[in-house]
Amino acid sequence: MLKKQTVWLMTMLSLLIVLSVYYMTAPEGEEMAFLNEEDLTEQESGEEGDAPEEEGTEEGNSEGDTVISQMSSDELFTSVRMELQTKRDQQEEQLSEIVASSDFTAEEKNEAMEEMQVLRETRSKESILENTIQASNQYEDVLVRAEEDTIHVTVQVDELNEQETNHIIQMVADEFGHTNIEVQFQPVS
Repeated sequence: MLKKQTVWLMTMLSLLIVLSVYYMTAPEGEEMAFLNEEDLTEQESGEEGDAPEEEGTEEGNSEGDTVISQMSSDELFTSVRMELQTKRDQQEEQLSEIVASSDFTAEEKNEAMEEMQVLRETRSKESILENTIQASNQYEDVLVRAEEDTIHVTVQVDELNEQETNHIIQMVADEFGHTNIEVQFQPVS
């Protein structure tokens, strides 16, 4: 088994390479504003106003601050994916430390192993659903996030009708079982 330091170093090097390639291929001269997951949810559902803000317009939040958002949908999806992956990698590393440590009981180690398995299964199911949904109607991009007791599906498409939404909900229910499912769409920019 690899040492903790080696795994950490490899993870950081991989992240550095991914970010380097991303910034090298990103269009020059554009400013980007990264939104956290709550901002993404509010923007997509239109809770901040009557309609989601257009790219490059000013967007006000409850504190009265002004944020300029010039992030395209592709960048937004990539950003959310990277944030989610980082969060889950940290969870998995913490669980691995529990399993490797002699300070925990066998029961605690078993629970940690089960949680690691659930994380891996969730990642796999999300990936399968993203590919399946995207292929079903040739959507630009699909983002599936399983969080606690809700599955969030965001589809990059200009318009999503009721029949398509029901089809997506059925696919998610087939993969994850019957749980709370939230389907949203992000207009193609």
